[in-house]
Amino acid sequence: MRARRVKVTEVFEKNYLSQAPILVNRGGARSSKSYSIGQRLIQKFVSLKNRNILITRKTFPALRLSAYRLVLNLMSNYGHLNYFHHSKVEHSLTNHHNNNYMVFTSVDDPEKIKSTEWNDIWMEEATEFTFEDFQLLRLRMSGPSNGNPNQMYLSFNPVDAFHWIKTEIIDKGREFDEIPSTFLDNPFLEPGYIKILMDLKKEDPNYWKIYGEGEWGILEGLIYNNWRVAQKELWPREFIETIYGLDFGFNHPTALIELNLTDGEVYEKELLYESGLTNSDLIERMKALIPDRNKYIYADEAEPARIEEISREGFNVWESDKSVKDGIDYVKRKKVIVHPDSVNIIAEKRSYKWKEHKTKGTLDEPVKYRDDLQDAERYGLYTYHMKHEGSAGDSIEGVGEMESSKGDW
Repeated sequence: MRARRVKVTEVFEKNYLSQAPILVNRGGARSSKSYSIGQRLIQKFVSLKNRNILITRKTFPALRLSAYRLVLNLMSNYGHLNYFHHSKVEHSLTNHHNNNYMVFTSVDDPEKIKSTEWNDIWMEEATEFTFEDFQLLRLRMSGPSNGNPNQMYLSFNPVDAFHWIKTEIIDKGREFDEIPSTFLDNPFLEPGYIKILMDLKKEDPNYWKIYGEGEWGILEGLIYNNWRVAQKELWPREFIETIYGLDFGFNHPTALIELNLTDGEVYEKELLYESGLTNSDLIERMKALIPDRNKYIYADEAEPARIEEISREGFNVWESDKSVKDGIDYVKRKKVIVHPDSVNIIAEKRSYKWKEHKTKGTLDEPVKYRDDLQDAERYGLYTYHMKHEGSAGDSIEGVGEMESSKGDW
């Protein structure tokens, strides 16, 4: 293979130089920690010999959309991918020349993890894992090192100062290197996203601490607790109605959510979560994602020109009611079931919180960060209710009373 010059950050350099058995990559949003670990493991896979590398996340849908995609894209960009055997069934890469093996799997497939002795393990979004998961993986990191240390990489946003990573590894002084990082460590970040992060200083001090400064914090004041993740095999085949919510973006992701309505329940599926889309790009995506163009789509009313252009393509798209507090109150009265492949819906709901003010305390206003699918959800559910369900004579309060009378779940 012809060597190529690869752009790296200081986060990569610190991971490259460390000889520690555990590398704790604590960082804010877009700090290059995941990108840098992906680069480091590719380097090991290409240059070392007799190396077994495991890349894992708590669930496979989340892994497939994050680290799996990242590593394969990097391999392709560097011109490496065609030199290795890629098994799409086993989700693995094999370097026959160096006898190296890289596999992508989740901890909900423990037998696959136990079947091999690993040299390197990457726990992406490590705060999703339990301490028992960590211990299981550490026990399997027993492959012959051949002069190069076996290493475990943990990458995460520090959302919980009482998490086991803090209490069981850092506070107890296990043998590790901590590699903190922020968006300032990523010189390749787009200016538009830097502005989004800088705005967190004004939005919420705790969010800024976690996602801006990469410091340990605690996410309090979460907005939704009325949701759960479905088992894929139990996902219903039929619904009373299907509608869609659409939140426009460019630096922010454009978010499209499918909202399947039953009696008092909403089954949600993420269809699109992508930055940098023009309206023409979006329309092409929608043509594939929404087979029935008669279904209601409720979109951000702040973009009437974009809505008109989508409407001219035959979609039944309408301006949404953007009443934030009333919309959230209505969504909170629903039982929400999220498809397990909808990793960005799940991630947003786990961190969607009320804004905190330094002197005024908790405000009745959500933090404007990582909320794109939550906005799209609210646009769809609340606007559909106001235009259709509400017209039948049910007030928001009345609907909530009917639903709550069915009992907790």
